[in-house]
Amino acid sequence: MGKLIAIRHGQSIWNAENRFTGWVDIELSKKGELEAKKSGKLLKELNINFDSCFTSYLKRAINTLEIVLEVLKKNIKYTKAWELNERHYGALTGLNKSETKKKLGEEQFRKYRRSWDIPPPSLDNNSKYSSYNDPLYKGMKNIPNSESLKDTYERVVPYYEKNIEKHLREDKNIIISAHGNTIRALGKKIFNISDKSINFLEIPTGNPLVIHFDSSGKILSANYLDESRKAEIISNQ
Repeated sequence: MGKLIAIRHGQSIWNAENRFTGWVDIELSKKGELEAKKSGKLLKELNINFDSCFTSYLKRAINTLEIVLEVLKKNIKYTKAWELNERHYGALTGLNKSETKKKLGEEQFRKYRRSWDIPPPSLDNNSKYSSYNDPLYKGMKNIPNSESLKDTYERVVPYYEKNIEKHLREDKNIIISAHGNTIRALGKKIFNISDKSINFLEIPTGNPLVIHFDSSGKILSANYLDESRKAEIISNQ
């Protein structure tokens, strides 16, 4: 099988401001652009071919991928899929995380942010942050107004199994430029992480995670390319 490279987008402006972003289409920060460039340089050092790329509908992930491809000097067509969007944070969208934690209390805040199957309260469809008003999703049915990580998993993983896994089985190397919870959901499947332990899986911004499989789909290795900013990879827990 080919190698899967999963990249959480570089730092966004709302990441820097410590705000819940979800489906809001926020730009990369200057630091995020630099993280994307470094991701490209690290991938270039692997000296391997990349065959296909996938990203979400959100420009922080799209721009990260475009910067990476520019550094790689690769003109690869990429596929955009809403299924690879960040988790929808419902009524928490746009709020400062530290202020929200003080308001809700640590236990409730942790449930909304990191539990497996508890979504935040729904975002009102009339909110300025509602995806119902976003032309990106015109004509799309069943637009979420809040999601748990389980909800995110239930759209990310089927998309991966239907549209991405087949390329890996054809020995192609694939880049996914997406989001923290997108990659966390995918990591749950790939690393066989339990519902209880998945909240411990951290996904740093702008740091490519390279996963190498054997011919049967078993993981041979998984590592972050930027050793100085790596996170622990949890498996079989």
